[in-house]
Amino acid sequence: MFPARLRAGAPSALVVLALTGCSSHWGCTDTTAERGEAGVRVQVEDAAGQPLGVTAEVVDWRLEPHPQVPHEGDQVHFHYRFDGAAESSRPAVDACAVDKERVALGCETVHSSQAFGPDGDLTGDDWLAVEHPEQVAAVLLIPNDQSYDGRTCEQDIKDGGGPHPPEPAGRGDQL
Repeated sequence: MFPARLRAGAPSALVVLALTGCSSHWGCTDTTAERGEAGVRVQVEDAAGQPLGVTAEVVDWRLEPHPQVPHEGDQVHFHYRFDGAAESSRPAVDACAVDKERVALGCETVHSSQAFGPDGDLTGDDWLAVEHPEQVAAVLLIPNDQSYDGRTCEQDIKDGGGPHPPEPAGRGDQL
């Protein structure tokens, strides 16, 4: 049925397919970093838990109406600073308003690229809308760099995979 040349070449074609990964799952693995310890001042970590040489800090916070939506009542207005962030690195961390038991009432990711200032003193401010602003006891930062947007194995089995930051923090998370 099949010519001898085709039969002879079939095993070598299967070997080539196996070596290129067409018969496997490319060995792709995703790993998710553990969430780091939240604090007012944190050393920003990459997805492998290594320090980036960048410090992020909540400089101050207060409850006040947002000027664009004052009818919504008090929100958490906070100022933050990134020290040591290079223009190319652009780290980002989650900022969360927490109650006295460190339960997140509202969170948002803040990026060093949104901050500004002379000589690398990158300062900025942002707002957190929370249901019960009277319960806010602090604003904390989570050290995990959220700027990495790598592809997952599910998105790209050939080139995806590797370490990823933890899921961003959200309302109700214990920090």
